[in-house]
Amino acid sequence: MIQEITLRDLNPSRFIEDQIRSISETAGDGTAVNALSGGVDSSVVTALGHRALGNRLRTVFIENGLMREGEARSVQALFGDLGIPVEILDAREAFFAALKGVEDPEEKREAITQTFYRDVFGRLVRESGAKYLLQGTILTDVDETVAGIKRQHNVFEQLGIDPEKTFGYQILEPLIRLRKDGVRRVGETLGLPASLFNRIPFPGPALAARVIGEATPERIAVVRKATALVEEALAGTGAFQYLAVLHRDRVTGIRDGRRDFGLQIEIRCWDSVDARTATPTRLSFDLLEKLAADITAQVPGVVSVTYAVTPKPPSTMEVV
Repeated sequence: MIQEITLRDLNPSRFIEDQIRSISETAGDGTAVNALSGGVDSSVVTALGHRALGNRLRTVFIENGLMREGEARSVQALFGDLGIPVEILDAREAFFAALKGVEDPEEKREAITQTFYRDVFGRLVRESGAKYLLQGTILTDVDETVAGIKRQHNVFEQLGIDPEKTFGYQILEPLIRLRKDGVRRVGETLGLPASLFNRIPFPGPALAARVIGEATPERIAVVRKATALVEEALAGTGAFQYLAVLHRDRVTGIRDGRRDFGLQIEIRCWDSVDARTATPTRLSFDLLEKLAADITAQVPGVVSVTYAVTPKPPSTMEVV
């Protein structure tokens, strides 16, 4: 059982020292590969790993075709300014091939997991000679996976899976005893910019977790554009997380006086502390009305925009 370090009990400076020492001792004189997505957890792990290993840490951003608009170059530039070089590895073809024809949520997550750890990172680790993969698993990821709520792509040991036997390398998880509030505090103490440690959460399966049904390049493009509009509109709300979801079925709409059999986007916006529970943010109707108008005008094919008002539980923050 993993012993949680709550925000109240967390000494961030001591935690940082302990994790830097642990990473350094585990890796020894060898190299490690670091999976950076630009999210809060992976950004904090990247900073910890860089302090522990310096240029023996190879930090890679996997361009899987499922990320937000301009994410790869933006993350690369931001970490470059922090003195941490980031490689971008184009793996879009591999991920969309793995997702082709897959509609079930858990099967999508498994397809992404296998492609990421076995194919893309497995090859990267083998070619580099590294024995370790550094990643930002947190306690909430483990809790939701073990409870059977949803399989988080970055949880293995707690499911009886040995990464070294399965993929050929060990996985180091410095943040696994923390929840999101603790991770943010560590990021702040590390000196990361607030734009990183206060960033809204983003799922491991990326935008594939926000497409109900098959995650094709075309459907990902729709939810990517809607996501950009939602994040721009709701950035000043102070909410814990906000996102756009693309529904599976087409719905009947009207455009230019004629029927437009189009797409439906659902907006979710959450107030939460640690993502274990959450309540929908009470946004103004004027804000929602403007956002709906922007999405239907700027995202091709969308004729309907809805707002989710069910708390977690029984809902979850992400839809898939």
